[in-house]
Amino acid sequence: MNDSSKSPAQAWILLLLVALTWGTSFILIKKSLLTFSVTEVAAGRLFLASLFFVPIMVASRRQIPRDRFPYILVSALTGYIIPAFLFALAGTKLNSSLSGMLNSLSPLCTLVIGVLFFAQPRRPLQIVGILLGLLGSCFLIFSKGAGTLNVADPYAFLILTATLLYGININTISKHLSHLPSLAMTAWTFAFTGPISFIILFTTDFFPKITAVENIQPSATLLALGVIGSGLASVMFNRIVQLASGLFAASVTYLIPIVAISWGIFDGERISFQQYVGMGIILAGIYLVNRRERVTPDPVKS
Repeated sequence: MNDSSKSPAQAWILLLLVALTWGTSFILIKKSLLTFSVTEVAAGRLFLASLFFVPIMVASRRQIPRDRFPYILVSALTGYIIPAFLFALAGTKLNSSLSGMLNSLSPLCTLVIGVLFFAQPRRPLQIVGILLGLLGSCFLIFSKGAGTLNVADPYAFLILTATLLYGININTISKHLSHLPSLAMTAWTFAFTGPISFIILFTTDFFPKITAVENIQPSATLLALGVIGSGLASVMFNRIVQLASGLFAASVTYLIPIVAISWGIFDGERISFQQYVGMGIILAGIYLVNRRERVTPDPVKS
């Protein structure tokens, strides 16, 4: 049963909570990488989240029709597995503030992919917004401030690739999965990520590290990143797609850079003026993309 007819206020509250959670995840990735490798952080957060969802998977096994599983697999790959590795690898070279800023391109990618592959309508203001967003990302990619990127740094493009994958995931959920219970859908998404993550982790030193007494703090950080950042936040995000729309859900990245910058400054990161300009241009572009977007329920899709 689709209960997306509830008050739009719920979507806004969830949007703020997801922004706070995902904005904090960049600094958690950075802290986790002090002990764990890129592979261990990426696969570890997904594996820990999948363990959290095991009881829910069992309880909701009859709530997901079999013909939806291919779409859930697509969602698992494009929304979780591949982006987790891209963000973890980028986190070895980029500061958390810049990662948060580049992630603001997610709504733009959602719109482009929706228009090209999911028959979503296009509007002139949205096209202008896309161009502004791309211009803003160029400001960030080619910035030369302290602790930022060199020209054409490939690590920035890892984040941009992740935002493209997020666009595929959001459109897939909106078109094919929005009628499913958000908690059950998220749990079964992690049913796919769990085994894949476990196989990857089995080839690393993850399990000896996470059980070592001297690694209690980084292990707790990674646990929070998995259960809260990848698990609970995903449930809330999928619920936003159901209550509002894919584009509105993607606009959570309005707020993520603010949270990421705040944590970055608190952690001693330096933010250049050029990065602030780039972030401002990106947010202006996203505003135009979503200008006519209203928080109203979508019809049931399958």
